[in-house]
Amino acid sequence: MADPPGCCHSCATCLLCLYSCRWITAKKEKRKGLRTTKCDCSWFLFLFCVFLFTLVWLYFAIIILNDFHNFNEFIFKQRKLWVDWSLLLLIATTVLITYSAVLLVLALCLQLCGQPLKLHWLHKTLLILTALVVAAAFTGLGIKWAEEWQSARISLQATGPFLHIGIVGGMTLLAWPLASFIYRTRNTGLKVFLLLVYCAVMIMLYLAPLGITSPCIMEENQLPPKPALVGHRGAPMLAPENTLMSLHKAVDCNVQVFETDVMVSADGVPFLMHDEELTRTTNVQAVFPERAALNSTAFNWTDLQQLDAGSWFLERRPFPTVQSLSAGDRYQAAKQRIPSLEQALEAAKQSNISIMFDLRPENHSDYQSFVNATLEVILQSSIPLQQVLWLPDGFREQVKQQVPGVQQVYGRKRLQNEKEPLLHVNLPYQDMSSEEIRQYRQDNISVNLYVVNQPWLFSVLWCSGVSSVTTNACQVLKEMKHPIWLLPSSTYLMIWIVVDSASFLVILWAFLLLK
Repeated sequence: MADPPGCCHSCATCLLCLYSCRWITAKKEKRKGLRTTKCDCSWFLFLFCVFLFTLVWLYFAIIILNDFHNFNEFIFKQRKLWVDWSLLLLIATTVLITYSAVLLVLALCLQLCGQPLKLHWLHKTLLILTALVVAAAFTGLGIKWAEEWQSARISLQATGPFLHIGIVGGMTLLAWPLASFIYRTRNTGLKVFLLLVYCAVMIMLYLAPLGITSPCIMEENQLPPKPALVGHRGAPMLAPENTLMSLHKAVDCNVQVFETDVMVSADGVPFLMHDEELTRTTNVQAVFPERAALNSTAFNWTDLQQLDAGSWFLERRPFPTVQSLSAGDRYQAAKQRIPSLEQALEAAKQSNISIMFDLRPENHSDYQSFVNATLEVILQSSIPLQQVLWLPDGFREQVKQQVPGVQQVYGRKRLQNEKEPLLHVNLPYQDMSSEEIRQYRQDNISVNLYVVNQPWLFSVLWCSGVSSVTTNACQVLKEMKHPIWLLPSSTYLMIWIVVDSASFLVILWAFLLLK
């Protein structure tokens, strides 16, 4: 059979060299009488599956970037090594998806040119390794980071309509090499099987929008107010976390609440610190090397004041934004010290923002004394009690009695027949569906979800009606005046009809033209 129009021998030869590593011309390949065997078809199918597998992993990799700082912190606690693993993840994923995509394009072009699909053994080996690497990545995700499956489910509410358009477009383009293969092959059973599978897939894709739901498919006048911003440990992308500089940077981002973590020193002074050890966010290894592995609560306040709580931020660069800090901000960051709760309350009062905190560690034998010391500082401060949001569950009833003006925030959903109704809940964003958020909003329950850094996730929660979100990226979410996208249902229906109709016509044209 002659080559299809527009497929020159030099192009076919180049494709063969790259795909099959056969450094001979396409004419010689034809004279040898080589054809695509069942084994070659199986390897093409494997290539297609590996490409889809890797593409799905790329999607997951992009989604989990919202939470990747948590992974970096986890690795640091285990290995005492700080690396931005998200960069390595994206580079590795890009290499894998690019390799499989190039091979797939080569195979499709060879099919259109009427050349045999003789995949070289080296490519076969690399494809198997690619599949194993991606499978290992998914397995590790399922074992160590299972909540990210919920993140992926939520992401479909933001990307579902666009994924549908992209997949329909990709499958439509696949009609050309498929039609070329069907008209060339002499195996009637294979022809019928491929046509049935392709038609079944396209019918499912055409009907897929019936199952796509998103809170952002709504009329403009139905959009809830923009969620308030809660600074996660302040503004950790702009300043060292849990410092006064971080609090002030969060204020500049128009956050309404400064979220932090409180510990109590050995001599009874509450201070701001997230980790149970001081190694990640201070220079304790340089100042007290023999005590560096001790719990933060084992240090007295005088010792804690000797520690540098800012230089690590400039050295390790926990976020890419550190590189763009001004010289003034760098100088200020390097001067940060561990602040006491008293200092934080005073700064929050002066800035007219609320402060929400956890009291750590919850399993400490002296936890009740920690609660007492913290309450004493709150009562001695001049901050209005309604600006204090109390998160710890331990000794909550005691807190209600001693400081009844403090707002109680619960880290759980409401229970049936609850005696005292909840007014504020603070939960991971994976733990609440859009329907639950709407129901809580109707019942006047304030819902704060954490940690929300990516605009796509913020948009979904905004459309759902969440009250506030805790974020590392307050400087990004502050600038959002509108969700990334908002579609009236009538507009979405029209897009659905146009895309599916255009796809059907192109597929019909491909099969008629190549007949």
